[in-house]
Amino acid sequence: MAEPTITQIFGSAATQTGTEITISKTDLQAVGLTPSASNTAESLLAAVMLLARNYLTQANFDSNPDQSVTILPGFNSIIQRDDGTGNFIEFRQNQFNLNLHKLDSATLDPDDY
Repeated sequence: MAEPTITQIFGSAATQTGTEITISKTDLQAVGLTPSASNTAESLLAAVMLLARNYLTQANFDSNPDQSVTILPGFNSIIQRDDGTGNFIEFRQNQFNLNLHKLDSATLDPDDY
């Protein structure tokens, strides 16, 4: 098989050049993002991760020896967090495991994936 494509991971409108990547907020709507001119950086990162996990599954990894990345569910929990005033409130913590697979090496280099 082949490496997963940019559109398989980042949506049908995703493109790249030698210096830029473009991910359409319209594609991110599929995972719940409401596109606006003021989306937070964290909401965009969460949406990209949620979209990418749709393709970067264990099943696809197992069937494609060229795939090097998986995003798998972790252990969701309820945690307490200080609201800044000394009061603790409950938050849901949703975990995902981003796994980078390559031949054994001590370095972490994005060009290897």
